[in-house]
Amino acid sequence: MRICVSPWWLWILWFWLSAVAAAEIGVAVDRNPVGLNESFQITFTATEQPDDSPDFEPLQQDFEIVNQQRSSSASWVNGKSNRSEQWILTAIAKRSGELTIPAIAFGADSSKPLVLTVTESAQPTAKDDELFLEVSATPEQPYVQAQVIYTLKLFRRVQITQASLSEPEIKDALVEKLGEDSTYATQIKGVDYWVTERKYAIFPQQSGLFTIAPLVLNAEYVSGRQQPRFNGFFNRPNTETRRVVSKAVTLNVRAVPAEFKGAWLGAESLELSESWSDSSLQAKVGEPLTRTLTLKAKGATVGQLPELFDKTPIDGIKTYPDQPLLNEDKQSDGLSASREEKIAFIPSKPGEYSLPALRIRWFNIKTQKIEEAALPAAKIKAVAAAGSAAPVVAATEAKPAESGPIAATPISVCSDRETRVWQALSAALALGWLLTAIGLVRGRRGGGRTGAGNPAPAESALEKALKRACWENNPQAAKQLLLQWGKQRYGSDSLAGLASCCGEALRGEINSLNRLLYTPGGQEWQGRDLWAAFSAEPQHGNDAADNGDGLEPLFKI
Repeated sequence: MRICVSPWWLWILWFWLSAVAAAEIGVAVDRNPVGLNESFQITFTATEQPDDSPDFEPLQQDFEIVNQQRSSSASWVNGKSNRSEQWILTAIAKRSGELTIPAIAFGADSSKPLVLTVTESAQPTAKDDELFLEVSATPEQPYVQAQVIYTLKLFRRVQITQASLSEPEIKDALVEKLGEDSTYATQIKGVDYWVTERKYAIFPQQSGLFTIAPLVLNAEYVSGRQQPRFNGFFNRPNTETRRVVSKAVTLNVRAVPAEFKGAWLGAESLELSESWSDSSLQAKVGEPLTRTLTLKAKGATVGQLPELFDKTPIDGIKTYPDQPLLNEDKQSDGLSASREEKIAFIPSKPGEYSLPALRIRWFNIKTQKIEEAALPAAKIKAVAAAGSAAPVVAATEAKPAESGPIAATPISVCSDRETRVWQALSAALALGWLLTAIGLVRGRRGGGRTGAGNPAPAESALEKALKRACWENNPQAAKQLLLQWGKQRYGSDSLAGLASCCGEALRGEINSLNRLLYTPGGQEWQGRDLWAAFSAEPQHGNDAADNGDGLEPLFKI
């Protein structure tokens, strides 16, 4: 039999494979802006093998390529290979202005264009010296609490052996160093200089006139005079010490605009986003639905970012916010801050609940306009838990047997398709537990004789620790040990996920524990019912916890 494939489908398949196989190539510069006649680095990075070698010919129009290097690295982390390849170019701009580093072709792959600002060449502050400092602040008329980029440049044409430099000092301001120092070459009036550039972010906390004190550099450098010693075999170069002082910089800090109402927040850009643990915004009664709110701002500190969680109570829903996750990223172009908040919503009854819209007013420093970041109102739908029923009486009333859990047929997969099979097995196991209990009673009445069969398996170290946590009514310890057990047995990393893979009795006790952990005020917990349900749960003969290796659980009680 011959199968014919339409060429039309072949073209679609070819285009799809081409899109999947395309390598992503990033481009970055070591600093921006750069001065005319200053060398700088352009780095192209590929995390996958590009289609072909790069063609840097388009760069020749506006840039002179002084040097070119290529490096590659590979690593293997957690069973996954990571590969990176870089092309590092040292270049000099041919003219000043807004220049574009064009897209560079790597065969069928390509990098993205990048805009670079090239300023006029630097000029000496006082004279053609061997060593001098230049400082600048942008902007010099900032708004209060807005970011000011303070740039220091050390020009030298001598070899420095030791040096110390003071930090910027300004009254009522926060000062943060940005990124790593960059070193490059430049030319002033035909004289070659090496330049070390350092940047700071300054956030004035008060309005008015403020002065950034001059920076002081104490440097020991090699002079041109040398004295031969030890008959010329060892020549120790002569050094001289110089103190170089920069100029002072004055800032005229403006107050909050009169038209801005509310908590002041000035930034260069701001982004507000959200995500949900369930994209359908649906939750079962008594189970948590988690909302993650993220606020990112460029040109601001984490201390300036407002709280995102609306504490207005919602009838029928309990809310439990986690501690916010705060982060600051200090790059050469400025400081960026982010705030992430996670809120768990647990409905107590079925229905539909509305969450109000979230709005954050902020002031765009670049456009000098008031803007608003917003998230629309959301609706949560709560449904009754499927198959909810009271826990099995025998399991909840049973006390932990000293002889250990009863061995049963292991079940390694939990899915919706096997619900009926699981219910039948649960009934059989309950019957087996009852028959075993009857047998134990008869055995005790018969003089305590033991059978000739194999003894029940001994409790593992993890099970002993869980038993102790339950009998001591320690919910946090029980949670950690259950998560460890669930990870070993089902690969689950949450209490809700673990509960869905357990029998009805244990599922109910785990959900009760999960709800209690979210309840504020430290509600008292009784753990014996959880241990009874856990003891009645079928055990795996090959669980990692039952290997008898004597290792203590990671969580210490």
